[in-house]
This record gives sequence, structure tokens and C-alpha cells, in this order.
Amino acid sequence: MKFQNNIGFILLAIYLILVGITALVPAVAIPGIIYGIVALLAGIFILLGR
Repeated sequence: MKFQNNIGFILLAIYLILVGITALVPAVAIPGIIYGIVALLAGIFILLGR
């Protein structure tokens, strides 16, 4: 498997990992603003193709 060297997909992966952790371990509290920022940046970079 080839590693994606694309910042948009890396940010998307980080976002999905954060969502998964908070779903599985409710004691881990991550503010919603962090989710929004990571999701917004991932979407922008994916659209720009970076």
C-alpha cells in the first residue's frame, strides 16, 4: 500500500481517528471547535488537491 503524501487526506485521517476515539471512549472530551477546524482544513486541502 502506497502512503498518501497529501495533507488533505492526512487531515481527514486525523479527523476520523479523533471521532472514532471519542465515540469509543466517552471519557475523552475533545472540543467541537477542533473537529470543525480539522474538517474544514481537510476539505479545503482536498479541493485544492494538496
